[in-house]
Amino acid sequence: MGSYLDELFGLGGRTAMVTGGSSGIGRAMAGALGRAGARVVLVARRAEPLRDTAAELSADGVAVETVTADLADRTDVARVAGYEGVDILVNAAAVNRRPPMDELTDDDWDVTLAANLTAPFLLGQRFGPAMAARGWGRIINVVSQQAFRAYGNSGAYGAAKAGLVGLTRSQAEAWSSRGVTCNAVAPGVVHTPLTEPVFADPEKVAAHSRRTMIGRNGVPEDFAGCVVYLASSASDAVTGQTLFVDGGYSAT
Repeated sequence: MGSYLDELFGLGGRTAMVTGGSSGIGRAMAGALGRAGARVVLVARRAEPLRDTAAELSADGVAVETVTADLADRTDVARVAGYEGVDILVNAAAVNRRPPMDELTDDDWDVTLAANLTAPFLLGQRFGPAMAARGWGRIINVVSQQAFRAYGNSGAYGAAKAGLVGLTRSQAEAWSSRGVTCNAVAPGVVHTPLTEPVFADPEKVAAHSRRTMIGRNGVPEDFAGCVVYLASSASDAVTGQTLFVDGGYSAT
């Protein structure tokens, strides 16, 4: 049984780059990929959480490197894109500025689009063709419910994540015939550092929880299994899709 599961889901010999890999969903995904056998390259803006995450993974025997980078900055994105041999790219980094639409500034728009949409595009342009040339690869983009429905001041964030869903399909069309599958993961309401403002309001948290079918909001650990599946050979025929990992939130 073990060898069969290793063959189906194992990631030994693969290199996975995870942006936003030092906290929240990205950190959980990075941990899962590393524990499934991948070498992990963590990319995030803040050095201290990167060090903490790397130490945790290293203690579990994961080969890990860290890159401090602001993915809203094209110079930093270019530096990240300089890595060679990336087999699995997970775009989990995000900027979550969500003022009311009337108050949304040009800077809010520019920074949100740069981090949430332009950086995944640029990294995909760098790594996707290289994966295709080798005949195997995975791109996994973390999107949002707000790519599909508006609530809670969706603003630039919802627009960027909707664009990322479209980008996922475009990447799948371009590279899937050469062994590179490209999919998106859509969380529900998940308690992470990015969503602390939401979880500071108990009534709002309870309302979101009631909307789910499993009776609770999400936690980062919910994303371990799905990312290993999408990154592994088990998902060879799955591409251009959005996997909702939301406890049924989107089905109500």
